[in-house]
Amino acid sequence: MKKHFKSLLITVTFGLLLSCSREQNVEITVMHTSDIHGAFFPYDFINNKPMDRSLSHAYSVIQQERKLNKNLILLDNGDILQGQPAAYYYNFIDTGSVHLAAQIINFMKYDAASVGNHDIETGHDVYDKVFAEYNCPVLAANAVRTSDGKPYFEPYAIIRRKGVKIAVLGMITPGIPKWLPNSIWEGIEFRDMVETAEYWIKEIRSRENPHLILGLFHSGYDFNREGENADTYNNENASVLVAQKVPGFDAIFIGHDHDKFCKKICNTAGDSVLIIDPQNEGKLVSKVRINIKIKGSKVIEKKINGNLIETKNFEPDSSFIAEFKPNFDAVKRFVSRPIGKFTKSVSTRNSFFGASEFIDLIHRIQMDITQADVSFTAPLSFDAEISEGDVYVSDMFKLYRYENLLYTMQLTGKEIKDFLEYSYSLWTNRMQTSADDILLFRETGNNRNGLLKNPYYNFDAAAGIIYTVDVTKPSGEKVNIKSMYNGDKFDFDKTYKAAINSYRGNGGGGHLTEGAKISKDELNKRIMFSTSKDLRYFLMQWIERQQQVEPALLHGNDEWKFIPETLAKPAIMRNYKLLFDDKK
Repeated sequence: MKKHFKSLLITVTFGLLLSCSREQNVEITVMHTSDIHGAFFPYDFINNKPMDRSLSHAYSVIQQERKLNKNLILLDNGDILQGQPAAYYYNFIDTGSVHLAAQIINFMKYDAASVGNHDIETGHDVYDKVFAEYNCPVLAANAVRTSDGKPYFEPYAIIRRKGVKIAVLGMITPGIPKWLPNSIWEGIEFRDMVETAEYWIKEIRSRENPHLILGLFHSGYDFNREGENADTYNNENASVLVAQKVPGFDAIFIGHDHDKFCKKICNTAGDSVLIIDPQNEGKLVSKVRINIKIKGSKVIEKKINGNLIETKNFEPDSSFIAEFKPNFDAVKRFVSRPIGKFTKSVSTRNSFFGASEFIDLIHRIQMDITQADVSFTAPLSFDAEISEGDVYVSDMFKLYRYENLLYTMQLTGKEIKDFLEYSYSLWTNRMQTSADDILLFRETGNNRNGLLKNPYYNFDAAAGIIYTVDVTKPSGEKVNIKSMYNGDKFDFDKTYKAAINSYRGNGGGGHLTEGAKISKDELNKRIMFSTSKDLRYFLMQWIERQQQVEPALLHGNDEWKFIPETLAKPAIMRNYKLLFDDKK
């Protein structure tokens, strides 16, 4: 018996040695989704119509690939908990069930996921619960606990496929403190992505000695976006910077910017790194093919290529639809609840060109809630309309797109003026003739939304004051504040109460930090009041109390407008057509 056992042991040992010394050729497919924003189903709960993109579409693509290659790895890149009402419902309404996002991540058998800024936006109670329900590691190496400097989430995951050891390092955009109130991310510090990658690449090599290292970064590719550059510390979109400056990555899967990107770049060691980004809402799925030859722990050869697969060419997966039909029905009932009536239709379209009833409705509610002197808000949807008649819960996601809190802040008259100057510098061109554009457009662009040079959600207008915007003047000299709504003089030295959302109040967009020149530390001291729930919740309550709402301009056509009108009016008509004539 002992002799037989010894013989067996020798045979097994010899087999292991033989397998370690033998070269293996392995083909691995890595697939990747990002910025799903609650678009789980092939249905738009906000506009009450089918969608040709969703995670159910993406699952059809993934399942097809799984049949072709059993060595498939599936990754998600965050921003899954905000957007469509399907996410909101399980964030804040049905909080007792396993969150729908977690159910789906587990059903689809994801191998790892990263964290997005809009996941953090939901607050500790939500994301701590949801990510604990995932059956896969949740990654963000640069989100560390303030108490001990260790990662709040997992820094990396190890995945094995047919003898190949793959490390996946996850990171999140470090811009969160600029956008979200501290209470939402209390106890977490967000560190620079390049520095974090330099540390963890060394750690992963030392601890794990993997055959491949992949990045899973909730951060975009354009590091020059919104005034930042390659030297900006805590750059919001640092994925390409990491790929260039930190050798060791074989491929980096990115997101956050909702862009389509698939390109190889060269790092400082002369190696090529594939970077791939599948836009948002399941429109595309990343597919990266890795052919690797290994001998034991040594890599002999590897080839990496990627492409993006459009999901609208696939039917939603039937097993997915059947599995989550009860969840779909629950969300449909939630958004279909009537909460009041509008006496006329309102649209965001006019918000780009002057005072609008859509924006003024938000101003009106913000000022009612806070009793503020001045209110700021922007069109948070590019092209949204709420129709005359019954208003439903679903319409609240058109009226207010994000889960921002509402602040009351103390701002001086001069800071309000500088805030507006900054906003209109993002928004308006300097006109010389009526043939010039009134809006700032990109020099290149092939879609109407993309033509705008800057994000429309940073186009803040004000209520409570009467002012004009002179489009012939340079940036910093456009805004002339004439008076308060009640006719009182507007005083640059006086301190006013301002109603403002938490994104802007924390420095998002730069209106307060770059425009009004208020430091980040000082911003926190200016907050007099904050709602405990998101602003959409209070908008919904306000409309329910009113029952019938008559949308109107708060102070007539002179509330705020572009001047001189001889230049502005023809440009407004022309730019309106440029933005919206091919829609609806």
